[in-house]
Order: sequence, then structure tokens, then C-alpha cells
Amino acid sequence: MSWKLSMYRAGELVQIRSKEEILATLDQNGCIDGMPFMPEMLQYCGNVVRVSAVAHKTCETARRTWKARRLNAMVHLAGLRCDGSAHGGCQAACNLFWRDEWLAKPGETTQPASGRAGAVNEKALYASTMRDATSDEIRYACQATMVTDASAPLQWWNPRQYVRDIRTRNFPLAHVARVIWLAILKHWARNTPRGYRLANYIRGAMHRRLTGREVPDFLGKLPLSTPTPTGRIDLQVGERVRIKSKPEIEATLDTGGKNRGLAFDVEMSPYCGREATVEASVTHIIDEETGKMRVMKQPCIRLRGVVCQSRYSDCRLMCPRAIPSYWREIWLERSPAHESATRSHPREQEQVSELVG
Repeated sequence: MSWKLSMYRAGELVQIRSKEEILATLDQNGCIDGMPFMPEMLQYCGNVVRVSAVAHKTCETARRTWKARRLNAMVHLAGLRCDGSAHGGCQAACNLFWRDEWLAKPGETTQPASGRAGAVNEKALYASTMRDATSDEIRYACQATMVTDASAPLQWWNPRQYVRDIRTRNFPLAHVARVIWLAILKHWARNTPRGYRLANYIRGAMHRRLTGREVPDFLGKLPLSTPTPTGRIDLQVGERVRIKSKPEIEATLDTGGKNRGLAFDVEMSPYCGREATVEASVTHIIDEETGKMRVMKQPCIRLRGVVCQSRYSDCRLMCPRAIPSYWREIWLERSPAHESATRSHPREQEQVSELVG
């Protein structure tokens, strides 16, 4: 598979082509080279949007390898995420992939392609969201479940990806250098046969100097055989919360780094101690490996703007996919400002609750 870079760069404005133009680019499966154009994307046709990142690489989630994959001529567009409306109401809010063929420079006039063999219509596009199933359970197909078909393996040590991170304007040189240097120190500290204490000391000191934070490693305190605690505080959309500190969260995790089966990912660590706004309570998402809808035993919280930044993840550094993080309520608490407002204006809060409820 070739590795063709998008013609667009992060920060540039692009115009999404019309529905007719885009449908004419698709094969009978609603795809270009394995990447589907999904019905949720139709609502954005004609819009002028800014490129948030060039998707020259991504992470493998459909096979749970979480390694890097290389992509051809794709970008992510600012603020455009899947709303799941054509996929059973999935709440994953995935960052959409946009092929160069579906975009144009603002104001560019083009003629819709006609008579393309295998082109699909809108009805067929909706039909393509479901896979053939051997059971009665619906299995969905989307960009996340099919990313393997549209990509090829990318080794972490391939230097071209890091050059492209800078060339595409995804990240400045200083950021790329810092992430790579900290990854080298992490590898050294974990694999040195002797002097590991010195290696860990140097890694910790360098991490504090370059990021202002401790190393992002999390160590769960509870044995695997012990049920992890749960804590529901009934957070509502729009509420401000504070993400708890590293020691507070570690106390809720087992030695496998999970709470009630949900892992606390290393990319969530930079947000500890910060405040954020509740964006959604997530109860059901598509299992990207099987395509089946999974209902969570306990709802997870999605926070506005809190996404994976791929600064510390092995084998997928600086992936631009920006996958939303899922948070247990026990890892969060209402911000002091919210609690103060509730105590100061109880009747006002009651009225707001009545309006929302």
C-alpha cells in the first residue's frame, strides 16, 4: 500500500463537496479504498470547515492491537464527529475521517461525476451501515470498525511519520521532539538491566522539567480478585467537574489498571486535577472488533475537549485521531464553583433542574 499524504494541511479551510459529488466517488460498498463515507457525514455537505489534523496515521482499535496504521490522503475536520444517528445511536463520538476526494478548496467549482461504475445512492449508503450477520444481533459497519481495511501497518520506529507530523502542521517541531525524547527515556527506564533507579530518576526529572507534571504511569492498588469501588454522583450534561488527583484515582484501580472493567488509560493522566464540562453520559457504543452494540453496565462520562493526545502511548505516538476518553464518576467530583453555586442559590438550581428534567 502506498502512503500518499493529503493535499491539505492542519489549519487550512476546506469545503465539503456536495452529496452528489461524494456519492459518485464511492464504490458499491460506499467506500474509497476501504474507507466508508457514512450517512452521518451527509449533513456537513457544502460546509466550509477548518482542517484540525492530517490523518496520515491512526491507531488500530478494531483489532485491539492499539498500534499505528498509515492512511492515504485523509484529514480530520474541526468539530465534526459522528453522532451515531445511522448506527443505532452509538455514543462514541468518533472523529470522522475525510478523504481528499470528498473535499475542495473553498469556492472551487467542480462538476459532479456521472456514470461512475459502482456508484451508490443515499439509500444504499444507509444500507451499508450494517454487516451480514449470522445471528439475530445487528452488526454495524463504520469507519472505526473498518479502519484496518483502509490502512496498512506503521512501525513506531519509522521516522517518516514524525517528519510528516511536522510537515502537515499537526504538531510543531518542539512538541514532536519532546514526545519522542520522553518516549526514549520511558523505554530506557523500563528495559535497562542495571541502574534502573537512576534511569527512573532521570526520566522523572526530565518529565517534570518538560511538562510540569509527574510521569503518567498509574499503579492500581487493589488486587485483581478484589471488586473495585463504584461511586455514582449523577452528573448531568453541562456540569463542571474536577478530575481527581493521581493518588485518588490509583486507589480505585486494580493492579491491571481498571475500575469495573474500564481501564484508566495513560493518555488520561495529563487531565488529573483539571476542570472540565460534562458533555455526555455514555451508555452504549459499538464494539469496533465485532460491530455489535454494547450497553454499559454503568454509564461512563465523556468530558468536553478531553481526548487522547497520544503523547505517551506505546507504538502510536502523536496519533491525530483524538478519541474521547471515558471516565468513571468515581474519578470525578463536582467543581468547587458548582458546589458553591448550588449552596448559594438552591431555589435557582431547583428551577433549572425542573426545566431540564
